[in-house]
Amino acid sequence: MANLKEIRNRITSVSSTMQITSAMKMVSAAKLKKAQDAITAMRPYAEKLTELLQNLSSTLDGDAGGEFTTQRIVKRVLVVAITSNRGLSGAFNSNVVKETKRLLENEYAGKQVDFITIGKKGNDIIRKNNTVLSNHNQVFDNLTFDNVAVIADELVQLFTEGKYDKIVLVYNQFKNAATQIIQTEQFLPLAPVVSGSVNSNVDYIFEPSKEEIVLTLIPKMLKTQLYKALRDSFASEHGARMTAMHKATDNATELRNQLKLTYNKARQAAITNEILEIVGGAEALKG
Repeated sequence: MANLKEIRNRITSVSSTMQITSAMKMVSAAKLKKAQDAITAMRPYAEKLTELLQNLSSTLDGDAGGEFTTQRIVKRVLVVAITSNRGLSGAFNSNVVKETKRLLENEYAGKQVDFITIGKKGNDIIRKNNTVLSNHNQVFDNLTFDNVAVIADELVQLFTEGKYDKIVLVYNQFKNAATQIIQTEQFLPLAPVVSGSVNSNVDYIFEPSKEEIVLTLIPKMLKTQLYKALRDSFASEHGARMTAMHKATDNATELRNQLKLTYNKARQAAITNEILEIVGGAEALKG
């Protein structure tokens, strides 16, 4: 059995860790509320914009989307991996890395696959064995539509110049504080509209022409799609960290209680031994 000083030191260490994890849990909970409100408010707008574009596209020729809808033989793929700049968030970052590895080994095996990373944690791992064109850690310092639009423009340029035949996003979609769903979402080219999947009977008055509206909406939709993915990931990060820190705090509390019990037992045993030594000494003096 460890001596009393060692146990006391461990109790102090565990208590300090518990205070840190508890504080991090409260900070993440506060940030989660704001991030959750942002993504919840944004989803209806993004969904309505996509629905409007699909309704328009379904009434036009297949090439109405111009270069954004050009379907090519997939030889070069660009994967945008969205993680976080900080750890201590459970499997949040590792799930994205695992999904990118699965894409490399299965869906895009034998093809040229490069990466653009958003988030330091994913970049640190992915760049070890893969080509990373650019990294955008700083976007999470000020997550605004304008800052995200710059990244979306970079992706659009890479696709329209023919450098890549397909661009996909890999990120955590926010469901609730305890659940994040890994998403692999095609960014470019725009997926063709499935017959019957949209309401083509919606009556719109178009000004200017449908074609011009579609070509104006597509860049806007792409920026919105990327912004929504980053907002989802941002909310998921705080939810994952809050859950991880909650579990860490509970584990630290349980360990501290076990150590206190061990300490009390060891202390009681030491006191008992001292009493026995005193009694034995007194009996020896009597003899």
